[in-house]
Amino acid sequence: MALDILHDRILRDGKCLEGGILKVDMFVNHVIDPLLMQQIAVEFLRRFADIKANKILTIEASGIAPALMLGYLLNIPVVYAKKKAASTTSEAYVTKVTSFTKQRDYNIVISKEYLNANDHVLFIDDFLAYGNAGKGIIDLCQQAGATIEGMGFIIEKEFQHGREVLQAEGISRIESMAIVESLDNCQIKLKD
Repeated sequence: MALDILHDRILRDGKCLEGGILKVDMFVNHVIDPLLMQQIAVEFLRRFADIKANKILTIEASGIAPALMLGYLLNIPVVYAKKKAASTTSEAYVTKVTSFTKQRDYNIVISKEYLNANDHVLFIDDFLAYGNAGKGIIDLCQQAGATIEGMGFIIEKEFQHGREVLQAEGISRIESMAIVESLDNCQIKLKD
């Protein structure tokens, strides 16, 4: 049911922009539909039922809503990588990530006190495109010695091959709620 609702929203409210950009800011990352986020979190919970995670990781800002909903259902903390270190952060893991949408590089940071070698994490984010955000999280977890148990995405743009990039980095559990096969001619084509 959650997948049908998500697919309907993508087709109805999503907008295709030039350059392979899918704009879903009416329900995912500018205006957030809390009922949809809850349903997505329930589906992630079902798909990752066998995962033993003690933390959920995401990157600010668009991954926070689904990660927080899932963290609530699992009763585990949500840690988000910040795009700028807080003035109160003394020691942090830092890596560089390239934003596909914004066409720029930025550093993401997680304080060393919130991620360590005892952590088994589940990464949740809004989009899987080229795999850049996921690669950044992999690097932060490697720096901390943390184990990534899986990665979940609301929307995967299959034609940008991010899944293959993450699998080449050793991530075997990747779940996407909706998979976009193509945005050719600015037509949104979803995988069944």
